[in-house]
Amino acid sequence: MKKFMEEFKAFIARGNVMDMAVGIIIGGAFTSIVTSLVEDIINPLLGLFGGMNFDRLHVKLLGEVTLNYGKFITAVVNFLIMAFIVFWLMKLVNGMGGRFSKKEAEEETVPTTKKCPFCKSEIAIDATRCPNCTSELTCQ
Repeated sequence: MKKFMEEFKAFIARGNVMDMAVGIIIGGAFTSIVTSLVEDIINPLLGLFGGMNFDRLHVKLLGEVTLNYGKFITAVVNFLIMAFIVFWLMKLVNGMGGRFSKKEAEEETVPTTKKCPFCKSEIAIDATRCPNCTSELTCQ
């Protein structure tokens, strides 16, 4: 049991678990923002055009029991807006990541060596004399 607890502590302390925990907390806060956007801004605007708010749509089943399908429609709209925003955020992040990796790749392709025109050995790009054949190199 002690080994199991040590392994569990190591698992929890890893960076991936902490990153995931932060993501879940931020996601929860982001969910409340999107929910407020839908309920407080989008639904009233749709109510102007449609004459009603989706939250109020329901069907009475028996007595006071109601089927609140309008709240389900609101939840679907929340999900679609959340998915759309996450899609664009990931598209933005991936685009920025691509730009940074292209710059790094360009920096890595800068040559650091050249061939000696006399003995054909690899030498430093800024060398003025070949260390192998001791030929004096002209600026090329």
